[in-house]
Amino acid sequence: MASMTPLPSRPLVLPGSRRIKQGRDFLQAKTRGSRLIQGCLILNWLPLPAGSISRVGVITTRKLGNAVIRARARRLLRECFRLHQYGLAQPVDLVLVARSSAVGRKLVGVEKDFMTALKRAGLLRLPEAAAPSVP
Repeated sequence: MASMTPLPSRPLVLPGSRRIKQGRDFLQAKTRGSRLIQGCLILNWLPLPAGSISRVGVITTRKLGNAVIRARARRLLRECFRLHQYGLAQPVDLVLVARSSAVGRKLVGVEKDFMTALKRAGLLRLPEAAAPSVP
């Protein structure tokens, strides 16, 4: 039986090119960028030049728990970015830091905090219906 969900116009994948891997890139986003705390995560972002692609990096500390718990927190935060990567208003480097309240949460709760943080930071693209009309 086929799914009733329409296919997205762009692929919802998270290739290696959309991940921050270098320590200097993490440090740059944390020191030169902006920071916002929302629920189970800390959002650090650094705007990139137009035409760049948005990237995400996730930080989890041992204070969260063992390796299984930390890996789950990383997967949840990356999944939130993967689902909403095309809704960003501009290209940015996002560094997400998992907080202790992320332990044991489901994707819905983490996604809610992620979207609230993006809205508060002004990083979400306006929906087409709410966008001001140009005369």
